[in-house]
Amino acid sequence: MGDIIYTSPVIRCLKNQLDDVEIHYLTKPGFKYLLDHNPYLHKLHLLEEKLSSTVKKLKTEKFDYVIDLHNSLRSNLLKVKLGVKSSTFKKERIKKWLAIKWKINLIKPDHLVDRYLKTVAFLGIKNDNLPIDYFLPQDAKSIDQIIPDNFKQPYIAFVIGATHFTKRMPNGKIIELCEKLNFPIILLGGKDVKSNAKTIEDGHPNKIVNLVGKISLDESVTVVKNAAFVIGFDTGLTHIAEAFNKKLITIWGSTVPGLLGVQPYQVSQHFEAGVELNCRPCSKFGLSACPKGHFKCMNDINLQTITEFIAHV
Repeated sequence: MGDIIYTSPVIRCLKNQLDDVEIHYLTKPGFKYLLDHNPYLHKLHLLEEKLSSTVKKLKTEKFDYVIDLHNSLRSNLLKVKLGVKSSTFKKERIKKWLAIKWKINLIKPDHLVDRYLKTVAFLGIKNDNLPIDYFLPQDAKSIDQIIPDNFKQPYIAFVIGATHFTKRMPNGKIIELCEKLNFPIILLGGKDVKSNAKTIEDGHPNKIVNLVGKISLDESVTVVKNAAFVIGFDTGLTHIAEAFNKKLITIWGSTVPGLLGVQPYQVSQHFEAGVELNCRPCSKFGLSACPKGHFKCMNDINLQTITEFIAHV
């Protein structure tokens, strides 16, 4: 999800800086919801089971250029079959492997947005230095329709979900952090962390509203958009918060933002919580368990630094 979110400035800059341009976007059906309401797109295309079927449909559009921001085997095959001029995002696979396997980091901490924009620089496109975009549908529920009356006051949205275990803080550590926070807290995340959310809610039942797995993504985005602060791990909803320039606390375990270029983008007030360790990062995208068994990258995070940031912003 994060990679697609960070393509939004490319779409916006192309639309705003080129005359009479039509921008089409191809993605997997599972990511359609991230792009459905983007006003800068002329047309959204979804990958079909057979690449040949996708190519056949795309050929009818008679494109002038293909901008490949994925650089995968499938996207490279698609470019060949379409047979039009193209520009491709340069991945740094070997450098990432060296950083993870041997802790030799040769990667500049350039943001993924800046890396993507290099792919369209040949068209004269410049970075407009605006935040990423996320567009809610016009009929999206209001915050008053989503949260209980007694929580209609400044609150913290805490995104406790993340695809992999090593990107999530242990439940006990989250409960300890919630105890230190002087705001009501709304928990957000997917159904995969519902049991985690119940444990955390039980730790502070009068302070926490648990909406994990109970509301849609757009409703979760609305909760984030209206929060006084957002706390989250390396996951899509945390990155979406950047679109609204929220006061943001990001918590990093096994992954390192600079390696992938996914540090918060164009956010005015941000605190990055993490621990410097020789074993970190242990992966690009997270793992199902700590390879060393100690999980110090999350267990040793200084919670006081987070509460101090919130208290002084």
